[in-house]
Amino acid sequence: MSGATGIWEVHAIKYADRNERTRADSFIFDDNHDAPHAMDYFMWLLRDGNRSILVDTGYDHAEAKLRGRPIRLDPGEALAPFGLLPENINEIIVTHMHYDHAGGLALFPNAHLHMQSEEMAFATGPCMCHDHLRAPFTAGHVCEAVTRLYRGKLTFHEGDSQIADGVTVHCIGGHSRGLQAVRVRTQSGWMVLASDAAHYYENFIARKPFPIVVDLKNMLDGFKTLETLASKPELIIPGHDPIVRQIFPKGLADHISRLDVGPISEIPK
Repeated sequence: MSGATGIWEVHAIKYADRNERTRADSFIFDDNHDAPHAMDYFMWLLRDGNRSILVDTGYDHAEAKLRGRPIRLDPGEALAPFGLLPENINEIIVTHMHYDHAGGLALFPNAHLHMQSEEMAFATGPCMCHDHLRAPFTAGHVCEAVTRLYRGKLTFHEGDSQIADGVTVHCIGGHSRGLQAVRVRTQSGWMVLASDAAHYYENFIARKPFPIVVDLKNMLDGFKTLETLASKPELIIPGHDPIVRQIFPKGLADHISRLDVGPISEIPK
């Protein structure tokens, strides 16, 4: 790969938000349960030389209408500041198949997918007979992943696995059975894109689990795993925390934050 160094740029790309939430939606056993607690929705772009890897896809306008959760920016269009069209994306790491992380798979028709085998088994198995476990999934997104499998464009991973020089995935579970975090070598050290292994900084700092959970022990153990994988705690990037955009510098556009350079301020207490 031309220009590849094994040191990656990491960009957080915000495409949606929900500001009507409360802390009860974010934390189990929270004393201030009715206080407002906003959520941002991200996907992430990794770049090294000519190679780009997209981590998650967001969800599209059709899914937004179906769930009554509008998006601010189409995930495919969100890549325009990088000079990328959706068809230019050849690799996607799917952290898990909840609608807000895999709902845009069809927007990137040429991409080869990387996911944990346990996630596919979970999303297509008997657990989906339960309404509450099925709710964050959408059948069409799961079927798109299965279609990629039958096209030879999906690689399954079992636990820890290397995607590229300086990019590894690690099965955490907890929030979804096959949820994986992504460890990336950057100029600031080893960064961990937690995705929904920690929706917010407060989840892993205060050891406060998120209410949507399949295995509570795995979620709690996962907080320690995130800390072990990252060079330092400030390089753990939660999946939905608006604070990310406060403590990391603005990127190529208003909806993009540059993560690999490290934070420019401390995580608020």
